[in-house]
Amino acid sequence: MEMKDTLGVLLAGGAGERLFPLTRDRAKPAVPFGGHYRIIDITLSNCINSGLRRVYVLTQYKALSLNRHIREGWTGIVAQELREFFELLPPMQRTGANWYMGTADAVYQNIYSIGSEQPEHVIILSGDHIYKMDYSRMLAHHKETNADVTLATLPIAPDEVSRFGVVEVGPTGEVRGFQEKPASTSFRSPFNPDAVDASMGMLKALIADADDPDSKHDFGHNILPAMLGQKKMVAYSFVDENKKQALYWRDVGTLDAYYEANMDLCSVSPIFNLYDKSWPIRTRVRQYPPAKFVFGEPGRSGMAVNSIITAGAIISGSMVSGSVLSQDVRVNSYSEVESSIIFSHVSIGRHCRVRRAIIDRDVHIPEGTVIGFDPVEDKRRYFVTPSGLTIVTRDASLFENPVDPAFGDQY
Repeated sequence: MEMKDTLGVLLAGGAGERLFPLTRDRAKPAVPFGGHYRIIDITLSNCINSGLRRVYVLTQYKALSLNRHIREGWTGIVAQELREFFELLPPMQRTGANWYMGTADAVYQNIYSIGSEQPEHVIILSGDHIYKMDYSRMLAHHKETNADVTLATLPIAPDEVSRFGVVEVGPTGEVRGFQEKPASTSFRSPFNPDAVDASMGMLKALIADADDPDSKHDFGHNILPAMLGQKKMVAYSFVDENKKQALYWRDVGTLDAYYEANMDLCSVSPIFNLYDKSWPIRTRVRQYPPAKFVFGEPGRSGMAVNSIITAGAIISGSMVSGSVLSQDVRVNSYSEVESSIIFSHVSIGRHCRVRRAIIDRDVHIPEGTVIGFDPVEDKRRYFVTPSGLTIVTRDASLFENPVDPAFGDQY
């Protein structure tokens, strides 16, 4: 379906507290995924593949790397002369003196920008989930049902409802009620009687909500429940473009969920398919040389198995297994990296052993370092999750990228 009369509003300002310390210096949508991508690339690729080419990206929290990523990787791929754009919108305080106070408030504060495009339809998206969806299918359903609001829903098992906002859906697809992360629910999906429909992701309603001092200014908590009975609201059951037997939708909002989603990509037949040419995932491409594997001596062979190795990486006389390596990573001789995620510009010295770890960008692991084998020792030096996943970050800095030590002395 043509989407020329449709505007996308992508919410990308989340702080991502549950992904700390990976979000200490960056917004959640800017966190690397699959070695080559950022989390936000998945939703932006859905937009391009759906024919949605007018998109506002609403940013807020520690957005420098996210802004650069969008500006350098996405803004130039659409035809501006056809009024297509991927445009960054930071909080402009046009409607008040506050930063974004919730998902609904973020949209409300950009009513001026949305109105300037005069779209027939607005699709509100989240920039921090991993899934493949053709938004034009949902738009077609919205038009066919003559709905005022269409809400994308995902079938989930009843024992998972405490993690989601759940929706009561009538037999003809009409939305009847909401529950926000209940302990249990009697709601069942008309699309699948063994499942519960979870929410995936209006101007008058936004304005009314903005005037309510007791509101959390959130779509799930406030906007959608307030519209029940006032507007025709229908559910659109998620149609997966991933072409696998099971539906794939992941909220990678916790360190363990993020880790497992990346580890899936290393398997022989990953659930999330990055290799489908009919639904490409694109990103900002940096100019690095090809990955290189050197030395083939006994006990000193550069090898990687069941792993994702991206451009610029050098596996020098070391062994990498079941891991994701981002750009410009070097693993030096006699080292072993197992079941780990290594961000860009990381150097791992000789004789190191790294297991079940996430190494943030620009970290140098000194020679002989052991990570992921002694939880007590790891907790003294690093951030360790309750499941035993070790997160290694560089020292906190005023600057996003490493700078010359003399730089700060100039000011």
